[in-house]
Amino acid sequence: MSGTGIVSVAAAAAPRAAESLADQAYRAVSRWILTRRLAGGQVIVEGRLAEQFNISRTPIREALLRLEAEGLLVKQGSGSYAVRRITASEFFQSMRIRALLEPEAAALAAGRIALGDLQTLRSRIASLADAPLQEEAHWEVDDRLHDLIAAASGNPVLARLIRDLRRTTRLLEVVEPFDRVAADAEEHTRILDTIETRDRPAARRAMATHLRNVERAVLATISR
Repeated sequence: MSGTGIVSVAAAAAPRAAESLADQAYRAVSRWILTRRLAGGQVIVEGRLAEQFNISRTPIREALLRLEAEGLLVKQGSGSYAVRRITASEFFQSMRIRALLEPEAAALAAGRIALGDLQTLRSRIASLADAPLQEEAHWEVDDRLHDLIAAASGNPVLARLIRDLRRTTRLLEVVEPFDRVAADAEEHTRILDTIETRDRPAARRAMATHLRNVERAVLATISR
């Protein structure tokens, strides 16, 4: 893990009054894993994180144990962890299950998300639509949209399954970033539109189309 990467992770763990040190460390490391700032297979050493965050090892250990339990880290020897690697096969298998669950979540969420939340997401999506490649801000909006829809389904078991599957698919390493910024913006906006109009069949179709297109883009990238 490079010194530059560690500094950035530490900066992301700025103190929050409502969070413990373990929560801060968890949020920082989790975000950098899910935005690929910490690559698959990269070793994360408890002691080095404690030094970088300038806190004791106990909250670091709690954060890393939580990330291991969630499947983002795997335990290595000598008290270290590594970012979990996801194979292409596991990615596509997970996408197949997402294609079964998330369209249903979108249909259930139709008409159940506050208009203000929908408008905020639309504005954020539009502000990022012209960027050349996916960046951390895009992943954050992507997480917000999919998590909000899953939660609005009213089925916490469904929401938890979707969250876990999304974490798995986000861990896939690809050689080149796939260019989905404009397409994601259009598809995400379409999903939000169908949810606002309470059109359940259309919401189901819009989410299914989005997931299918993401899968195709990743396949094309890997094939290159």
